[in-house]
Amino acid sequence: MTDIPIRVLVAGLGNMGRSHALAYHNNPGFEIVGLVNRSTPVLAPELEAYEILPDFETALKELKPDLCSICTYSDSHADYAVMAFEAGCDVFIEKPLATTVADAERVVAAARKAAKKLVVGYILRHHPSWIRLIAEARKLGPPYVFRMNLNQQSSGPTWMTHKALMQTTPPIVDCGVHYVDVMCQITDAKPVEVRGMGLRLSNEIADDMYNYGHLQVTYEDGSVGWYEAGWGPMISETAFFVKDVMSPNGSVSIVMDPNAKSDDIDTHTKTAVIRIHKAETGPDGKFLHKDEDLKMDGEPGHQELCDFEQAYVLKAIGEDIDLDRHMNDAVQSLRICLAADESIRTGNPVKL
Repeated sequence: MTDIPIRVLVAGLGNMGRSHALAYHNNPGFEIVGLVNRSTPVLAPELEAYEILPDFETALKELKPDLCSICTYSDSHADYAVMAFEAGCDVFIEKPLATTVADAERVVAAARKAAKKLVVGYILRHHPSWIRLIAEARKLGPPYVFRMNLNQQSSGPTWMTHKALMQTTPPIVDCGVHYVDVMCQITDAKPVEVRGMGLRLSNEIADDMYNYGHLQVTYEDGSVGWYEAGWGPMISETAFFVKDVMSPNGSVSIVMDPNAKSDDIDTHTKTAVIRIHKAETGPDGKFLHKDEDLKMDGEPGHQELCDFEQAYVLKAIGEDIDLDRHMNDAVQSLRICLAADESIRTGNPVKL
């Protein structure tokens, strides 16, 4: 590590971009050299002194950062990332890595060619409770059943944000990459086939877009999983947050606070309680072990998780951490979610 801070350019000042910018501002290992956004958003007081430029390519050439933090809409991710690598920068990029598998692979190839770090914004990888959930699930052993969703009943500004996101990316891809990544971390097996179904539930989105989607994926070790995502004012808040892993030896589940609301961003990562159930029974056929509830007190909030992510970026650069698995996993989770999108649009299963 060096005492010289890493000079960072932050592109995109939506919810995630503003949070990451705050993380850089508050970490002495970084120095923000500029922000990029087409409009002038409302910023936290700590960020108001930084210059906002309207064009990423111009800012990259003029400011010559060490690190580019790309938090724009996903259709610009690949081009911005490759541009940054060609300029000699390391890159942090929000998920999804790109909007096509080819573009995701192009970004990874550019990172390897430039010998620079690429960290993808999988925030759950830095959450102590999700790290514990994955560890407990792996103890059970395969094959697994994964049951996961994150539906968001959105209105007002949140629905406006969702509609903007759906100009390029359906929720089954935008949110799905997080939870498919969790599935892949647990099983380690290769995905085999993906099926998807979806429905357009609003006239406020394009005719070829859908705001509700469901995917099913099978793995080489026999594991199966599903993920569901829906956005909009019509979405039900009943069972909107299901995170459940089963195997022949038991199950690990997140037990959600019954008062949680689906459009609360902190709800998307908090676990409240992890319940561990063991399937082992005695001679009388009854369970040998009571379910164990792990209370996840003092969990980090959204901003603290963004702070954790950027601390990892600093560590990855300073300690030259090998990110090959990290990059491969990002491409694989995107491949599965885009296969689900293809299945939804064609009506056919997709072999991987």
